[in-house]
Order: sequence, then C-alpha cells, then structure tokens
Amino acid sequence: MTRDAAPLAAVPIIDIGPLVTGAGDPSPTASAIGRACREHGFFYVTGHGVDPALADRLTGLARQFFAMEQERKLAIAMDKGGRAWRGYFPVGGELTSGRPDLKEGLYFGAELGDDHPRVQAGVPLHGRNLFPADIPGFGLAVLEWMAAMTGLGHAVMEGIALSLGLRASYFRERLTADPTILFRIFNYPPSPTHDAQGEPLWGVGEHTDYGLLTILLQDDAGGLQVKSRARWIEAPPVPGSFVCNIGDMLDRMTGGQYRSTPHRVQNRAPRDRLSLPFFFDPSWDAQLEPIDAGQPAADDAAERWDKASVHAFSGTYGAYLLGKVSKVFPGLGRSVLPGG
Repeated sequence: MTRDAAPLAAVPIIDIGPLVTGAGDPSPTASAIGRACREHGFFYVTGHGVDPALADRLTGLARQFFAMEQERKLAIAMDKGGRAWRGYFPVGGELTSGRPDLKEGLYFGAELGDDHPRVQAGVPLHGRNLFPADIPGFGLAVLEWMAAMTGLGHAVMEGIALSLGLRASYFRERLTADPTILFRIFNYPPSPTHDAQGEPLWGVGEHTDYGLLTILLQDDAGGLQVKSRARWIEAPPVPGSFVCNIGDMLDRMTGGQYRSTPHRVQNRAPRDRLSLPFFFDPSWDAQLEPIDAGQPAADDAAERWDKASVHAFSGTYGAYLLGKVSKVFPGLGRSVLPGG
C-alpha cells in the first residue's frame, strides 16, 4: 500500500514494503517516491523492516553518551580520529554557512582496518571509528545500525531508479556497489530560539545534503523544517518512520528534476533532541554522469543557501565531499586534508 499525506504542503508518507520485501508490484511505490522527489525532495518511509528494538537500543546508548561529563566525551574527540574524521564534537564545533550549530555530535563511517588500501594511502574519511570505551555495546549497535541503513538505502534507491524509468539496479550497478557511508548522531540541547537582537538561532542552519540519499531517525521532540516550494514547513516526527531526503548528487544527475531540498533544525522542546542521520552516497571514486530525466530545470545556484551550483563541478564524488566537509570543520580540515 502506498499513500501520500493529504495536504499538498505536507511531507508525504510512503509505505516502501514492496521494495523491501520484493512482494507485490513496486510501481505505485516508485511513482509516489518520484512525486515526492519532484514536489518536496523529502518523504517519510514506513514498511521499511528495520527492527525497532535496534533503534531503541542505539538511541538509549546515545542518550547515555551525551549525558556524560564533557571530559569523558572528549576522550573520543574528532581530533583523535585524524584523517578518518571520526569521533565527538561539542556544541558549536560544527559550522553551517560559517555559523556554529547549536548541537553536539558523533561522526561515524564504514569501519575500515589499517590494511585497507585507502587507509594505507591516507585517504581522508576512511579508517576506524572511535567508540566510547565505557559504554558497553555502543560500537556494536552503531555497526549493526549502519548495516541496516545500508540495506534500506539500496531499497529506497531502487524505488528512485524505477521512478526515473530506470532498472531497479541502476544505482547499485553504477554508483553504490561500494557506497560512501557516513553516519551521525546529533544531540540538540534546549537552546534559545533567538539572540539578543531578535535573530533566530538554529540547531543547524539552512543547508542541503551532499550525496544521493539521507535516511533520518528523529526522536519525538520535533524541530525539523523543510523548504518546500519557497516556504518552510514542519516535518514532525511520525512514529515508526524514517525521513528520507535527496542530496546534491541526485539533483545533479537528474538535471534539477529532483531537487536537493534545503532544511534546518531548531529545538524548541524543553529537553534534548536526538537525531540520527545516515548518508547513503556514491562510491568515493564515482564520476557523476547525468540521467535523462526530462527537460533540465534551470540552475538554481543564485537561490541556493550556499550560492553554489551542484551542476558546475567536475571530478569524483570523494573530491566534492572533501571540499564540503572541510567547510563544516575548517580547523580539522586544515590539519588532515591534502595541502591543509
């Protein structure tokens, strides 16, 4: 069964069971995903098959970590992760459009041993994860979660491929057989919503995501906002769902038919807000080739939050990603990136 939320302005809810189980006709599901990508760039997914017990276990461990004293959290600070770009950062440690975000977080990625060729070559964003040693089971829960999200990412991308009139295996064959996997756990403490001059303060400011697909588990605090058709709408928590949104690379590949949609977060709840975004992105060395998805849309660089065109760059996805993340952590970028 597939359904879109009734009001046009609302982020649609799509049951992706046929894509996950292989049972039934996936065409209605793919059509719903295509409409969502064209109209919003965001959609909720249900029927995903991810074990809710795993989600509960991981979020419980994450809350346990963020409740620790700062000194204990800094034992796995990102500067200890080196070129792998893994570990913890405190509130204000990450920038969006040059402004500190009102959140703290943990960075993870594919677990790669020291013998992996890219690790031996010193390629940034590749290596081992940093896990809190004094929280038993934390690392195992993260690795199980990333495996579950990788499977879900393949399923959703099959639906996106079908929505574009392509074979279901299109992205797996060309871009995601060895996907770039990035996973974050963010904690947004209760914060003022405006500064002394009345300007809004953001847990994370307006931005788009860099790759193909983001799969988000959010708690019930709310605060996620999506810029749909030039106006901001809420994307409130929907129990049992994930929020999916498309990134810059899918925007690029479809000639702007599927737009990477700006979004932002403001924690207005009187308690911490927990957010677990998983980024399912092209292979590191992938060259992003256009898909014939109809009449290309006009380049929207002048209207974008960063004034940068996703259609203008050339090179691999890895090079694009490094250029973006170095702006999020400029100090770390200078210390670990080539030429930094």
